[in-house]
Amino acid sequence: MEIKIQSVRFDADKKLIAYIENKVGKLSQVADKIIDAEVILRIENSDTKDNKVAEIKINVPYANDVFAKRQRNTFEESVDLATAALRRQLKKYREKLR
Repeated sequence: MEIKIQSVRFDADKKLIAYIENKVGKLSQVADKIIDAEVILRIENSDTKDNKVAEIKINVPYANDVFAKRQRNTFEESVDLATAALRRQLKKYREKLR
């Protein structure tokens, strides 16, 4: 599975990139035919602490693109919540196929 990580208006450090690759890579345990994943990280211009946004789009052959977007105060927390949502969606699609 190919994972594309794009950070908008900032440079993501290696530790964050490794964390995202690890989390998104584990989604292949739920759905084995994932083609690729696209992760977009950006910082919202808002007055609240929850301004770190993670958008993850997964391309799987048996469903339309699976997408999750979460906004929290750290990128790690945003990615955790988005991958949990994607995990639920992929399980749901897999059960529909059976």
